[in-house]
Amino acid sequence: MEVRALAKNVSVSPKKLRQVVNAVRGKPVQEALVLLAFMEKAAARDVAKAIKSAAANAENNHQMDPDGLRVIELRADEGLKLRRMMPMARGKAGAMHKRFSHIVVVVSDKEA
Repeated sequence: MEVRALAKNVSVSPKKLRQVVNAVRGKPVQEALVLLAFMEKAAARDVAKAIKSAAANAENNHQMDPDGLRVIELRADEGLKLRRMMPMARGKAGAMHKRFSHIVVVVSDKEA
């Protein structure tokens, strides 16, 4: 059985988040959490929180064994984009985009 969790509007750009996500996709949940704990990226904390949430959903809502869970799917999708203006040379205004992400985690007790 597959269980999912979403973390919406995480204030990290999807490009930076995908570097962390690619490192832990397909690993067992406990191993993924250990890897994320020692990663130096700031986005690792948000990914770990989403994985813990998916594991807790599996354990509490579906009575699955937390030790046998594996991260089947882990995505960093683009969220909302705040558009701001930044002053530029000669009185012009340049566009600045503050990007947000959605993290989608799917864990399962079966092999992928």
